[in-house]
Amino acid sequence: MSKNTIAVHLPDGAIREVPAGTTPLDIANSISPRLAAASVVARITPVSNAAGKSSAHDGQPHPDTASDGSAEATMYAAEDATAPRLVDLSAPLTADTRLELVTEKDPDALKVLRHSAAHVLASAVLELFPETRLGHGPATDSGFFYDFYREKPFTPEDLSAIESKMAEVVARNEPFVREFEPREQALAEFEKDGDFMKTHFVTRFTAPGDQVSFYRNGKFVDFCRGPHVPSTGRVKGFKAMSISGAYWLGNEKNPQLQRIYGTAFFSKKDLEDYLARLEDAKRRDHRRLGKELELFTVSDEVGAGLPLWLPKGATIRRLLEEYILDLERKSGYEHVYTPDLAKVDLYIRSGHWAHYHESMFPPMKLENEEMVLRPMNCPHHILIYESKLRSYRDLPVRLAELGTMYRYELSGALSGLSRVRCMTLNDAHIFCTPDQIKDEFSSVMKLVERAYRDLGITQYSYRLSLRDRANKEKYVDNDAMWELGERVLREALDSLGLKYREARGEAAFYGPKLDIQLADVMGHEETYSTVQLDFHLPNQFALEYTAADGNRHRPVMIHRAIISTMERMVSYLIELYAGAFPLWLAPVQVGLVPISERHAAYAEKIEAELRAAGLRVEVDARNEKMNAKIRDFALQKTPYILVFGDKEESASQVNVRTRGKTEQTSMPLADFITKARDLVATQSTEL
Repeated sequence: MSKNTIAVHLPDGAIREVPAGTTPLDIANSISPRLAAASVVARITPVSNAAGKSSAHDGQPHPDTASDGSAEATMYAAEDATAPRLVDLSAPLTADTRLELVTEKDPDALKVLRHSAAHVLASAVLELFPETRLGHGPATDSGFFYDFYREKPFTPEDLSAIESKMAEVVARNEPFVREFEPREQALAEFEKDGDFMKTHFVTRFTAPGDQVSFYRNGKFVDFCRGPHVPSTGRVKGFKAMSISGAYWLGNEKNPQLQRIYGTAFFSKKDLEDYLARLEDAKRRDHRRLGKELELFTVSDEVGAGLPLWLPKGATIRRLLEEYILDLERKSGYEHVYTPDLAKVDLYIRSGHWAHYHESMFPPMKLENEEMVLRPMNCPHHILIYESKLRSYRDLPVRLAELGTMYRYELSGALSGLSRVRCMTLNDAHIFCTPDQIKDEFSSVMKLVERAYRDLGITQYSYRLSLRDRANKEKYVDNDAMWELGERVLREALDSLGLKYREARGEAAFYGPKLDIQLADVMGHEETYSTVQLDFHLPNQFALEYTAADGNRHRPVMIHRAIISTMERMVSYLIELYAGAFPLWLAPVQVGLVPISERHAAYAEKIEAELRAAGLRVEVDARNEKMNAKIRDFALQKTPYILVFGDKEESASQVNVRTRGKTEQTSMPLADFITKARDLVATQSTEL
């Protein structure tokens, strides 16, 4: 092959010999003009040469593709020169490479589009407000943002004008063109114009002698390594969402910037669907519903991240606790109580202090001891296991507790019930022999599946969280332990036939774990349930059991939480059901509406019979119109409203109004009670 020719390996196995400098767009057009039109960027993987590197990689760190703007060092980290990476369709290919044309269907394409939309936003801002100085504009999970420095605050009217100007930039269909400039020249220009943020980025993330990468669309130029969609016209569906403040480099001593958030999609329909989901998410927001439905409250006098459970919310929590305790008892768990604090020495012994102390509250001096609020329950349960010598006949030992824990969360991370500083975990620890791991793991997964089915949770996935081998500070340094743990978990998952994805760097510090990820209405996933395999803590505490051979052996420990903390699970259920809980979880199951005051005695009789049947009931005996009472119960999302007057009382009946249904049914009270009790007993999600 000529040195002026390179080999391009395509996904179908074909290899094309093309002149060096050929672009991905050239190759796309040679395959199909339709493919070229559909392509957004290209994904290339260098074919290793003798040095193991490709000359196609420029090695410059990337200023604009972070998932958030909080970690500058991560955001500007240099790429692995041998890893697959995205490039512009117009990027010249200069070495042998594997090439994949990325279309709109690829998840990476949306990130690129949103990065390009951030440039469209910045273009619009500078056209309207040329005195503005530019920060950076990364794509995020939900869209993008761009940071600006401007003495005069942007107003809602400005945001509307910016969005209109963005539409003009998109309509101009300006190509995104990559340009290069010597580092010293770029710095001189930025310093001359007073662009202190761009000066910082170039100074910190490029080296003397580097060629600095810029992207131009129209008259707008920005320090950036891309890649970008071919032109601004590809940003079809976009919206400027909001304005907030952000300190330069996250330091409150620095100038305050203005951060404009936006979102973007390849089509206006996708944008409309997203905005509809966003409105649905606002309607389901557990913080708003928690206040409207009188479930919980927060008080500055108590402190941030420390919610107060109101009677109705406490009812839901109690029902959830009773449900899981009963399920665990039937599955062979023994329940214990342990204190909410312990000596710091206990967490030093367990290793939590070394790996986790930044997330713990400061120690409290008590006479000659230092005590600390516990961030987890496992050391306490270990001590219970350790309280006597166990035989192999005793194993597995399954210790469970609704254990209250305390985490030092930053105030900015706190949110209603979903992120708090004091939480009660549906916790358990299983101590077993190595040959019992698969059976115990399988039993735990069956519990998870059963609980999710009963709670009506259907949107979830499994994530096998593994260590990052390079991070010796975060994870226990014991290769043999990690390899054994990861292998056993994979084998157990495969034997159960469960689909899962692997995530490096997400393990607990002491071992691999399976995280069950629940998705919200926006599709965002978070870990709620977890199963963690632990060979480390039994070693730390020198735990033992007497085996059949008479010798003492080390047990294996499994940490598991089926339904997360009570706080997080209730917050999830509020949003899952938009406050309209299934009958068995509803704080008030039946609302009683007597038509007039003369039906008060019949109301008392109905209330007594419903309570005797184990149903939670509330009577509205106010001197209000019937429709007003019905409306108020409906606003509280009460599953059943029973209305009665002379006709119903004379026939010992009630008129039943079912949440979410327009028809009304009259029936004997006894029949209604039978129906309601059956729905509760079966934990039905239907009415």
